[in-house]
Amino acid sequence: MESLQHIFNDCGLNVQRTDSVQGGDINNSYCLFTSTGKYFLKVNDKKKYPLMFEKEANGLELLLKNSTLIIPQVIKTGAYDDKQYLLLEWLEKGSPHKDMWEQFGQSLAMMHKHPQQYFGLSEDNYIGSLQQINGKYTHWHTFYAECRILPLIKSLFDSGAYSSKDVKTAEALCAKLEQLFPIEPPSLLHGDLWAGNYFVHSSGYATIFDPAAYYGHREMDLGMTKLFGGFDQRLYNAYDHHYRLEPDWQKRLPLTQLYPILVHAVLFGGHYVSSALNLIRALA
Repeated sequence: MESLQHIFNDCGLNVQRTDSVQGGDINNSYCLFTSTGKYFLKVNDKKKYPLMFEKEANGLELLLKNSTLIIPQVIKTGAYDDKQYLLLEWLEKGSPHKDMWEQFGQSLAMMHKHPQQYFGLSEDNYIGSLQQINGKYTHWHTFYAECRILPLIKSLFDSGAYSSKDVKTAEALCAKLEQLFPIEPPSLLHGDLWAGNYFVHSSGYATIFDPAAYYGHREMDLGMTKLFGGFDQRLYNAYDHHYRLEPDWQKRLPLTQLYPILVHAVLFGGHYVSSALNLIRALA
């Protein structure tokens, strides 16, 4: 609690009550009740995950500037001793408005439709607790191979989970990516848009948070929404109405879901390792 008090002081907050918030995998999270209202605080180890919250704050700012979705505002990032923190506005949960899903789909489509200059990002960031490599690329298939698939394959090979034959299979898939993806302009992506990273705000509409933002192929966000479920068909119908989806986008779901499955394989091991490899073999 001593380090928390130092963080409160650093933020200039008179905290009257602190409640732990469940739901995160890696952070200690709190609802702060203060003389100026409620805030959301995330705390983690600054050496284990260098600049994690600065990168997250940058992602949230990108979403805030380019989206009509409800995005929590960043109040402050900082560090004390061996801890780093991210202070956000507190968003209350509510019940969905009757057109919540339609608005969610429209807002996501409009965010994706806003033109971007390149694939990638000007800095590396994180997806969960895993460092996410970014660079600036002209072509999506090159970025997806060099910054998403192959670095994780190398990590799994280095750990002994994959063989040199498995690496070659992954490289063969990467050589085909240009033919597998439709050519589209870069879109700003949330980057980790699963059901745990959105909720219904007190306004009745969706808020999204915990981004792993970058400029990528828009089907990546859609593939993530489909990986673990939790999103209504009305979202996809509205999305398609406002930004027409390419034919066979649903057939490409395994291709777009390969990256998050590889992320899970690196972070958690277990059945994700074989799931990713089976997917690579099927796609290659």
